[in-house]
Amino acid sequence: MKKRIVLSWSGGKDCCLALDTLIKQGYEIVSLLTTVPTELGRTFGHGERTEMIKLQGEALSIPVYFIECSYEDYTDQFVQTIQFLKNQERITGIAYGDLYLEGHREWGEKVADAASVEAIYPLWMEKEASIQALETYVRSGYEAVVIRVREDVLDESWLGRIINESFLQDVQKTTICPMGESGEYHSFVFDGPLFSKRIQLEQGEVFQLETTKKLEFKGYRLVESSK
Repeated sequence: MKKRIVLSWSGGKDCCLALDTLIKQGYEIVSLLTTVPTELGRTFGHGERTEMIKLQGEALSIPVYFIECSYEDYTDQFVQTIQFLKNQERITGIAYGDLYLEGHREWGEKVADAASVEAIYPLWMEKEASIQALETYVRSGYEAVVIRVREDVLDESWLGRIINESFLQDVQKTTICPMGESGEYHSFVFDGPLFSKRIQLEQGEVFQLETTKKLEFKGYRLVESSK
């Protein structure tokens, strides 16, 4: 019998690669968990609209569970949600798409332990292996676009770029982690092998935030996939 688990979901390439890996390993993904600041209607991780995350869930045929929380009760709400899903959906673990940041893993394991479930890190690697991880993603068949950059390390010309072979070559000319593990850039996945439909994005405008720049799309809808 497959292990029933949930996956922490930001909408970007890392969690998508984690999803693909977990399914190939035989896990059943019961739900995608996404945290949202109370009343903002955007995700904590990337500041993305919840409607776009819902479209991903629909295209993947996996329910999205939004955890409404504040910075102050973020961890408590996360633990309570996992406990609820453990009772309601009989899940045995929670998976994360983190790659190598020990602080992130410590937090995730602490949350899983508090909820008495297993913490799963399908992509965990040495920092030096991040370039191979990006190569794996680029050749995986999934399509993602860069939606946010930290402007101390990347300029806005990176916004709107598809994470493909060209991106792979160019990112190696910078000093950042190729996978953007420290938030150097964020992405949004809109198509791929597990998607039954493609998310069509209508490019919009760039917004200046405190330390980052964000690409906002004018429109987004599900269309038939070209695959």
